[in-house]
Amino acid sequence: MASIYPINKGVSRPIVFKGLKAQYIAYLAAGLVLLLLSFALFYILGMPLVLLLPITATSGSALFFAVFRLSKRFGEHGLMKYFAQKGVPTAIRFRSRRLFTSLKTPKRP
Repeated sequence: MASIYPINKGVSRPIVFKGLKAQYIAYLAAGLVLLLLSFALFYILGMPLVLLLPITATSGSALFFAVFRLSKRFGEHGLMKYFAQKGVPTAIRFRSRRLFTSLKTPKRP
C-alpha cells in the first residue's frame, strides 16, 4: 500500500503581503511602531492636536509610499545587493610588487 505525502509547494518562496516582499513587511511595521510612539510622545509633551495629526498623517503616507516603492524597485534581495555594490571599490592600488613576488608557486609534477 502506497503512502500519500502532502507536497509543500512554495517552501522557498518569499513572504508576500499586499505587494510587499520579504523584509519590507518588517520595515513597514517598524516604521508604523515608531510613528505611533512619536505621536504618543508629542501628544504627552503637549503639542497641539491640530498640528500633530497632519504631521503624523503625512509621515505615515510618506512611509507607506517609500516602503512600497523600495519593495517594487528592489524586490526580495535587491536592496541588500544595492548597498553591497556601493561598498565595492572601483580600483585596487598596489604600491609595491612585494605581495606578488613573495607568493610561492606550487611545484609542478
